[in-house]
Amino acid sequence: MFNYKFVSIRFYEELNDFLNQDKRKKPFIHKFIDRTSVKDLIESFGVPHTEVDMIIVNGKSVSFDYLINDKDDISVYPVFESFDVSEVQHLRPEPLRNPKFVCDVHLGKLAKNLRMFGIDTLYFNFISDVEIVNISLNERRTILTRDSELLKIKAVTHGYYIRNTDPLKQAGEVLKRFHLEKTLKCFSRCLECNTLLANVNKEIILDRIPQKVKESQSEYFICENCNKIFWKGTHYLNMLIKLKLISES
Repeated sequence: MFNYKFVSIRFYEELNDFLNQDKRKKPFIHKFIDRTSVKDLIESFGVPHTEVDMIIVNGKSVSFDYLINDKDDISVYPVFESFDVSEVQHLRPEPLRNPKFVCDVHLGKLAKNLRMFGIDTLYFNFISDVEIVNISLNERRTILTRDSELLKIKAVTHGYYIRNTDPLKQAGEVLKRFHLEKTLKCFSRCLECNTLLANVNKEIILDRIPQKVKESQSEYFICENCNKIFWKGTHYLNMLIKLKLISES
């Protein structure tokens, strides 16, 4: 016969997005046999450690390595949650000073939308989770994903789980979550490869421009990585509409 032990645990605010309905916004009892780290316990409910900023056990803050005990009272708080508790221990690393991102393989449309805003965003059609984590660590990029399992990898320090499924709403979510609204440099990056665009003299690229465009446009940009030419034509107006929808989402 098993000798079960019990803890009471509650998740706060947006951490409830990861929980089954019956466990949201209230304390619930979890029974266990073998002691485990509070990090493993939290992630067993589907909550990635990258979403957690503080853990309070029996009125005191603990680290992810804390081993749970019988009758522990555990409260789990997200990043930026405020407390009236002394001597708390923040678990998240300091936010990256210059936010830049790497998207997983399912967020290609989000990556393009962020690039429209001039936000440094890497995306690859084929890339493994290990490669994404390595890019995040080596280039100090925040991982954007809808795969919570990716964010549970222990090495991940900066990551965010995208809640929305619509690409426009996803972009608005990222802007608000990382407070990027005042740092935007719209239409400054190549939508295909993320490289910063450079001004190019019209005379140099005359043979690459349609006749109607030559007659109506005087300002041109080039991606020095993939060699694409850009100008503010009808696609630019369409992107302005898209940006307005994103900012209002």
